[in-house]
Parts: sequence; structure tokens; C-alpha cells
Amino acid sequence: MEPEVIEKEQVKELSFKSPMNLKQDPELQRHLAEATRLGNGYHTKVGIIFHDDEGLKRINTTIWATGSNYICLKGGMWLPINHIVELRF
Repeated sequence: MEPEVIEKEQVKELSFKSPMNLKQDPELQRHLAEATRLGNGYHTKVGIIFHDDEGLKRINTTIWATGSNYICLKGGMWLPINHIVELRF
């Protein structure tokens, strides 16, 4: 299934209420930390594939901060880590 490509500004309009039982890469936290470093140091964008309550989505953006449960995207938008399927550098 191909993800729907959306603009990062649309993330604030999405719903993440449904619990996710995704099989995530065990290296996801390490990849998020690397993407955050690249975003802050070099303004490097990454592809983030994730599920919201309506289905699979993809955005290309910089990650400004990574917490234990959420990532912060450029523009102050937050995305729950447990909904992330994959990062593409």
C-alpha cells in the first residue's frame, strides 16, 4: 500500500487517537536521533511514513526534536513516534 503524500502543515489536522500496534524497526530511535541531528545541523529533510486514524501518510520534512513519545517537526508540529512506520533518508 502506497502512502498518501501530504504537506507537513497538514499534520496538525490529523487524528492519532487509534492505538497502533505497528512492527517498528528496533533501530527507529537511533534513526530518529540521526534525523534530528541532520535536521538541526544541516536542515536535511527526511521522509516520514506514518499512520494516522485514516491510513498511511508520508511527509518530507526536517525533524527538530525527538522525545520519548513524539517528534517535533519544523513549524512546531508534533507526531507520535508509535505511529511511525519508517524513515527514509
